[in-house]
Amino acid sequence: MIRLEAADALIAQWTRRHGAARDQLLPLLHMLQEEMGFVDDALVAPIAAAFNLSRADVHGVVTFYHDFRRVPAGRHVVKICRAESCQARGGAAIEAAAAERLGVAMGGTRRDGQVTLEAVYCLGLCAVGPNALVDGRPVARVDAGRLDAIAREIAA
Repeated sequence: MIRLEAADALIAQWTRRHGAARDQLLPLLHMLQEEMGFVDDALVAPIAAAFNLSRADVHGVVTFYHDFRRVPAGRHVVKICRAESCQARGGAAIEAAAAERLGVAMGGTRRDGQVTLEAVYCLGLCAVGPNALVDGRPVARVDAGRLDAIAREIAA
């Protein structure tokens, strides 16, 4: 992750290399999130200035897309699928059990910063749900045993 001060330099470097047309906003935001782990609200004004956009325009893009984080995620990120197929296979119960076992509410990060629990809307594994994504790795057929394994993995 980079420091916030270095983000201004990254924004300037990006606009020199790729230009400051509106179609470069999403790629810039993705790059910043990759480098920093999230898109800090403090970057909205410098990005808006670099792209000659309003702060509301940039803020709207950052908050519209679910993949952009505005705060750092936990060391581990667990995403539970909420798509119809996973819900039909008991996804709501798995979601509640995951929140209990991991000690964090859906959409939150545990106080110790170890785990973030989020919803995802389809992992494309509909035939083998309910599903989760643990640190970017898909986990199919999530049940109580698999949740226990995920909790042990995160605790290690």
